[in-house]
Amino acid sequence: MHTYSHAWVLLYAFIYFPWFTYLERHVTDNYFVIHSIFDDYIPFCEYFIIPYLLWFAYIAVTLGYLFFNDKQGFYKASAIMFSGMTIFLIICTVFPNGLNLRPEVFTRDNFCIELVKRIYQTDTPTNVLPSLHVYNSICCYIAISHCEKLQHSRLIQKGSLVLSILIILSTMFLKQHSVVDVVAACVMAYFLYTLIYAQEGAKVVLADLALEK
Repeated sequence: MHTYSHAWVLLYAFIYFPWFTYLERHVTDNYFVIHSIFDDYIPFCEYFIIPYLLWFAYIAVTLGYLFFNDKQGFYKASAIMFSGMTIFLIICTVFPNGLNLRPEVFTRDNFCIELVKRIYQTDTPTNVLPSLHVYNSICCYIAISHCEKLQHSRLIQKGSLVLSILIILSTMFLKQHSVVDVVAACVMAYFLYTLIYAQEGAKVVLADLALEK
């Protein structure tokens, strides 16, 4: 009866989605434009739409696996993801931000370009700092690398790392995010990692040392 009692964590969706939807509808023209000189040197490449879209499956599969196979891992993954997502919402609420990086015209036409056009139509270039695509990709890799049941699966570990890197790169090559957004997401991931995962690891090391004594 209590096997899936940890499902209550998913109620966070009722906080995140209404808040994010509000921001998407109200942050439309009066916002701070995020830009870095490095953005100008990164070319647009539509083929990165593939890893960009795989992000949605990556998040769902990671949380789904942990939900059914690693309850504590699910709690930690949810804690780091949802904490960062809340910080993101707060930042975008008090500091409305957006981008002006998307190409105005496309010089070629192919399947990937069509997918990019659809993403541009459904996803506004606002509320971008820090990048949740980047942040949650890092969180997925952290969660997978700390899952005991996946510790010895080198293919999954390395695959997770490669996919995370490709997703991070995709946000910049598709002009969905600035380098600033990416760096901010990495910094946020580092600090929340030290609070949620690293401290627990330190406790385990100290406990092992105590047992040895």
